Amino acid sequence: MSHHRRDAPGNPPRPSVLVLRALGLGDLLTAVPSLRALRAALPGRDVVLAAPARLAQAAAATGLVDRLLPASAPGRAVPAALPWEGPPPELAVDLHGNGPPSHLLLQRLGPRRLFAYRHPETPDIEGPEWLADEHERERWCRLLGWYGVRADPEDLRIPAPDEPSPAPGAVVVHPGADAGARRWPLERFASVARTLRACGEEVVVTAGAGEARLAGRVAAEAGLPPGAVFGGSGDVPFATLCALVSAARCVVVGDTGLAHLATALGTPSVVLFGPVAPRLWGPPHGTRHRVLWHRGPGEDALRPGDAHGSLPDPRLLRITVEEVVEAVRGLPTTAPAR
Repeated sequence: MSHHRRDAPGNPPRPSVLVLRALGLGDLLTAVPSLRALRAALPGRDVVLAAPARLAQAAAATGLVDRLLPASAPGRAVPAALPWEGPPPELAVDLHGNGPPSHLLLQRLGPRRLFAYRHPETPDIEGPEWLADEHERERWCRLLGWYGVRADPEDLRIPAPDEPSPAPGAVVVHPGADAGARRWPLERFASVARTLRACGEEVVVTAGAGEARLAGRVAAEAGLPPGAVFGGSGDVPFATLCALVSAARCVVVGDTGLAHLATALGTPSVVLFGPVAPRLWGPPHGTRHRVLWHRGPGEDALRPGDAHGSLPDPRLLRITVEEVVEAVRGLPTTAPAR
């Protein structure tokens, strides 16, 4: 998938569906059911995803996006502008947020139609009501359904890659997260890795760009052999990351993008939740995924902590090493069907 596509000389450009979701890997993967529904409902259109350039390989791997329009902003903010060229989109879909910044960004491109949640400050958009307590996958499928596009929030799988795994059958430990509030202490990740290795499991550690020191410390404290860390100086190439996760025994991870990749590939996982409830971002129910989450009495049921805080959330710190090890042992051992 290239960032730019040129139609054959003399042919008019195909109508475009522009989807705004300029966020992270987990956000892209939770939008897979919605992207699949748009692709099915609108054949013959170019599906263009406005998202950070680093997600180009991931977007292509879904098989649901024709090209990526590079777009990003700090945190979860809305990009200031989109580098759109050519005729206005036939349809623009706001899968980014529920407020005027993302609505107006898309309206400036002059799309024939715009799918978005309604908001009092953009009264010309007659979308459905935004619900704060909705799971992310269900939220965007409900948006499409309001406009007559049927979408199944459980239709979230992406194809397994052809590339062989560099560590088939390993337990993949991913200690990183975008915010400190969602990072379980590295010493505990190391203790889990060390315990599992002592039980005969092969363990590897994955890291995103800038997480080399974190992953290296986890691997060193766990006594893992050289070569057990993938990534760190930069992101693991997405095809390699998919191969690693797809063939893994399981993934041990916080509430971050790699948890959603395990879900999308059907790989068993143990997911550690802290400031935000799994009801909003968690994997599907079933034996394949174990969610660990300890909300205290009197705490907010959905967002008891700051998802973007700098320190590990108290609910995350209530999860023990023993719990995580036991959860891994309780996961199915057979490889998921491909």
